[in-house]
Amino acid sequence: MKPYLDIFRNRRIAVIFLLGFSSGLPLALTSGTLQAWMTVSGVDLATIGIFTLVGLPYTWKFLWAPLMDRFVPPWLGRRRGWIASMQLALMVSIAFMGSLNPANAPWALAALALIVAFTSASQDVVFDAYRTDVLQPAERGAGAAVSVLGYRLAMLVSGALALIIADQIGWQHTYWLMAGLMGLAVLATLWGPEPDGHIQPPRTLTEAVVEPLREFFSRNGAWGLLLLIVLYKLGDAFAGSLTTAFLIRGVEFTPTEVGAINKGMGLIATLFGVVAGGALMAKLGLFRSLLLFGVLQAISNLTFMWLAAAGKDYGLMVLAVGFENLAGGMGTAAFVALLMSMCDHRFTASQYALLSALAAVGRVYVGPSSGYLVEAVGWTTFFGFTFIAALPGLGLLWLMRGRLEALGRA
Repeated sequence: MKPYLDIFRNRRIAVIFLLGFSSGLPLALTSGTLQAWMTVSGVDLATIGIFTLVGLPYTWKFLWAPLMDRFVPPWLGRRRGWIASMQLALMVSIAFMGSLNPANAPWALAALALIVAFTSASQDVVFDAYRTDVLQPAERGAGAAVSVLGYRLAMLVSGALALIIADQIGWQHTYWLMAGLMGLAVLATLWGPEPDGHIQPPRTLTEAVVEPLREFFSRNGAWGLLLLIVLYKLGDAFAGSLTTAFLIRGVEFTPTEVGAINKGMGLIATLFGVVAGGALMAKLGLFRSLLLFGVLQAISNLTFMWLAAAGKDYGLMVLAVGFENLAGGMGTAAFVALLMSMCDHRFTASQYALLSALAAVGRVYVGPSSGYLVEAVGWTTFFGFTFIAALPGLGLLWLMRGRLEALGRA
C-alpha cells in the first residue's frame, strides 16, 4: 500500500487539501453556526427560518460559472487569481458579519450572509476548476480524497468548534477568528502551482456559455455519462435520506447514541473512506474503483436492512453506520474523480459546476419519496429497495467500461 500512499506526498495534493479547507470554512458560518448565534441572541424562529434562503447561491452557482472561465484576473493566473480574490472578499465579509448584532440588525446580517454565501459558492466553482486543471490523471483520486478531507475538517472548525469557542470569547471574536483563517488561506493559493500547459480561455461570453455544452454533447456516450452521474449514488442517497430518523424512530436509539455513533464515528469512517479510496484509485484506476466502491455502497445498505429486521442492537448499529460511511466516503472519492475526468480544461468551471449540480438531483429529489415509501412498506423493505436502487447505476457503469477506462487515462 505504501507506494500508493506516496501519491499524497506532493505539492499539488497538499495545496488541494488546504484549498479544500478554505472551500468548506464559510458554509457553517451562514447556516448552522449563524442559526445558533441568532437563537442565542433571541431572534424569532420565523426570521431564523427565512435565513436558510441565504444558501441558495450554492444551488445556482453554475449560472455564473462561465464568467470564471471567460475572464482572467490580472494577477496569479486564470484560476488562482479568482481563488485569491474570493478568499480576500470572504475574509472581509465574514469579519463584517462578526461586527453586527443579530437582534439589532438581522437584515443587514442577512445581506452580509448572502454575500458570504455567494462569494463562497464562487470560490467553490473556481476551486473545482483549479483542482481539475492542476492534477495529473493518476492524482485525481488522491486529490478528490484530500479536498473532501479538508472540506469536512473546515466544517468541523466553523461548526462544532466555533460553537465551543463562542462560549469562551463571544460570537464577534469567533467570526473574526474565522475571517483570519480565511485570510491565511490566501497563502495556500499563493503556494499553489499553475496548471501545466497553456489553456486558451473562451474568447467571448457567449462562447463561454454555449461551447461547454456543445463540446460535452459532441462526445460519444455523453448521455450515458450524464445518466451515470444521476444513478451512481442513487441507492446511497435513498438510504442516507432517512438514516437519522430510522435510528431514532425505527430502532429506538436515543439522540445521544445517534449523535455519538452516526455523526461522530460516521464522520471518522467517512474521512477514512475518502483517504483509503483515493489511495486505492492509484492502483485500481477509475473504472475498477467506481465498480468496487459502488458495490460496497450497495451492500452497505443491506446492513441497515439487517438492523431493521433485527431491531435495536448496538453491535449491528456500529457495523451499519461504519460500513455505510466508509463505503460512501470511498465512493465519493471515485465520483469526484469521475467528474474531474469529464471536464474539458477550456471550460472546467462551467462543466464541473453543471455536472455537480446534476449529481445533486438524486440526493435532492429522493428525500420526499423516501418518507412515503417507508410508511407504505416499512423500514426493512425500504432498505432492501435502496439496495435495488443502486443496481441500475452499477449496470450502466459496466456497460460504459471502455469509455470510463479511456477517461481514467486522459
